[in-house]
Amino acid sequence: MMIYMKVNADLHIHSKYSGGTSKNMSISALSKEAKKKGVELLGTGDCLHSKWMKEIHEMEKIDEGTFELNGTKFVLNVEVEDNRRVHHLLFFPSISSAQDFRDKISSRSPNLDSDGRPNLALGGEEIAQLAKDVDALIGPCHAFTPWTALYAYYDSLSSCYGDLESYVSFVELGLSADTNYADRIAELERLTFLTNSDAHSPYPIRLAREFNRFEMNDIIYNELKKALLRSGRRRPVLNVGLPPSEGKYNESACIKCYTHYTLREAVMHKWKCTKCGKRVKKGVKDRINELATYDSPKHPSHRPEYLYLIPLAEIITKAVGQSSPHTKTVLTIWNELIKNFGDEVKVLVDSDIEDIAKVSEERVTKAILAFREGKVILHPGGGGQYGRVELPEGDNNSAQIEPKKKERVGQTSLFEF
Repeated sequence: MMIYMKVNADLHIHSKYSGGTSKNMSISALSKEAKKKGVELLGTGDCLHSKWMKEIHEMEKIDEGTFELNGTKFVLNVEVEDNRRVHHLLFFPSISSAQDFRDKISSRSPNLDSDGRPNLALGGEEIAQLAKDVDALIGPCHAFTPWTALYAYYDSLSSCYGDLESYVSFVELGLSADTNYADRIAELERLTFLTNSDAHSPYPIRLAREFNRFEMNDIIYNELKKALLRSGRRRPVLNVGLPPSEGKYNESACIKCYTHYTLREAVMHKWKCTKCGKRVKKGVKDRINELATYDSPKHPSHRPEYLYLIPLAEIITKAVGQSSPHTKTVLTIWNELIKNFGDEVKVLVDSDIEDIAKVSEERVTKAILAFREGKVILHPGGGGQYGRVELPEGDNNSAQIEPKKKERVGQTSLFEF
């Protein structure tokens, strides 16, 4: 009988060659930080960029589509932007496949070697056809966010991908959506849902802040492909991500002062903020309500559990009352937990809470348990500002992982970058 391993994977990141990313986003740094996080498999991101591909070539080649450095495996992928600003995620089975795709789009992209996430003068269906031609997998990135997502500009998959809709194999939910949101839309039932970090920095507070867990027989590209397609008993078994209310476009809100509006209020005021006059941006929650087939989610049998978590350093920061995850107090506690359990995912997801209590102070243990049990208070994000998580007071177990409506202005977030 074949034995399947559980593999933690973050399949959407960016290199130092993408705009707004840390200069420390190197293959070497990613491979080392992934081990601290507890992620065995990363997407390379930006694999069409010639300088990033040079770093990829320096890794050990496991097979045509899998590479390894410092015990971390990588598969080839890239995010591209189409002519409607919709972002797509592609996975390539080999370097030659990625090169063939690059050759096909070279005359239709002005910035292939100046941005790791290139712009293409092509529509979604054209990109999907080129992906199919080189045997690459494709699906929409952060599918519901209001600026660069499929459902920001289209009402259906077919409107974007046309006759290639059936070739789309996954949907990336993004930080402002979860399984409960997306499974209200009937056309998404057949697709695998991905939860990825879209990290612009290699460190554990950014990398794999959202990740997937798959059952696979080996950590190689072909096994990942089977897991994404749910073939041969390979499959996703867990999605881990931020509570959607914490996403910065969860609710409709002003893009300048972040005042929140209901959909009715926003329409009534013609999407203009009554306080500062700037634009009110439609939130993911309201967009889902517009698109929804069902009043409540209908999860297909293949849909795994969705676990709500934030990075361990931020949980510790909140538990011990610090203002930053970079304080000596937070780092000391984080390092002690990693030393005892091996990586962050083991602390957040897999280790017995009794074992955590043996090596960590009570308030940190209680905070980790509150997230595992969904007993935190959420102040939703919107307009480009991330939401805020609040731990329940004392032993209060009545607070559930539900958004608490509260207007916020100027609040900073550990998730910026």
